[in-house]
Amino acid sequence: MHDRLIATYRIRADAASIEARARVIAVEQSVEMPVSAITDTRVVDDVVGRVEAITDVGGGLFEAQVSLSVETTGFEAGQLLNMLFGNTSIHDDVALAGIDLPDALSAHFGGPRHGIDGLRARVRAGRRALTCSALKPQGLSPEGLAAIAGRLARGGLDYIKDDHGLADQAAAPFEQRVRAVAAAVRSAVADTGHPTRYLPSLTGNLDALRRQVTIARDQGLDTVLIAPMVSGLPAFHTLVVENPDIAFIAHPAMAGAGRITPDTLIGTLFRVLGADGVIYPNVGGRFGYSAAICRAIAGKALAPIAGGLRSAVPVPAGGMTLARIPEIVDFYGEDAMLLIGGDLLAAGDRMTAEARAFQAAVCGEGVAERRRSGGADGIAAVAGGGSP
Repeated sequence: MHDRLIATYRIRADAASIEARARVIAVEQSVEMPVSAITDTRVVDDVVGRVEAITDVGGGLFEAQVSLSVETTGFEAGQLLNMLFGNTSIHDDVALAGIDLPDALSAHFGGPRHGIDGLRARVRAGRRALTCSALKPQGLSPEGLAAIAGRLARGGLDYIKDDHGLADQAAAPFEQRVRAVAAAVRSAVADTGHPTRYLPSLTGNLDALRRQVTIARDQGLDTVLIAPMVSGLPAFHTLVVENPDIAFIAHPAMAGAGRITPDTLIGTLFRVLGADGVIYPNVGGRFGYSAAICRAIAGKALAPIAGGLRSAVPVPAGGMTLARIPEIVDFYGEDAMLLIGGDLLAAGDRMTAEARAFQAAVCGEGVAERRRSGGADGIAAVAGGGSP
């Protein structure tokens, strides 16, 4: 089966109907017509989807592994998603719960160009978790956002990203915003000596995305934010291929719009298409992801994958607080980037001091001591992942 793509579908069915339902999905996701009407033996033998295994996972749910011909993907990101879940996504009794890519397909898409090690090297982090915050709210001027960025950067954070809602809007047009924020961060870096990186949020069609990458590079930036499900997987992958010097952090906006399990979409597919880091809602935040889901996403982002692709850094976010840092570091260990936005922004005049405390809490002796005492095992021990 290594020359075929394996999609795992989680299907609501009963034992009497699951085999027939799985066969229907295999045909729908490959040739989409009665197999009996196909006279070409090569198509029947090589292109028609095949049900390889069915597992009863309980609660009226089954998981069916369906193998699909790699050639049907056209080695293109949009067609890959189409073959994995195009028509079947319309049926509400099925979810895409896993992807197993053959080496040739993984190697073609290439995965992260920088990955967790590259993101650490950018900020001279060594073997530790990374820190990140966000610029908000929409409606502020470039100067207002730059002032916030400067305060956060003076706290020594590793990464400061645009909120994904910041686009090319009238209040803070992309080029003006990026110039102002990049200058503020450069000024802070000159004072602190810590190479904080600013990540502008890329939005728009492919032409706009390309222009924005050029603007970012002209400002000396080497890391950006993008929402692959908003911009489109083909556009996202095209940017990755065209800009090997740029690291891409993937935002999960719209990632919950389809029935694709979070670990499959965010942890595997975003990574395969080139995300160096993947943002997702952390357990205990405002989005309701469980510990099992978060562990699965992080595990898929970090685990060995066909073709030897680099690991993407897990970026838990979404309502995280400074008070939870010890808990979060213990859960993820050193292989993560912690993203705290609102809790830092709410600090007002103490924003720089709180950012400094955030950085110290992640980098400090307390973390090292917990590792020595057997804590902070994090995701590494379960990096095999698995769907929750």
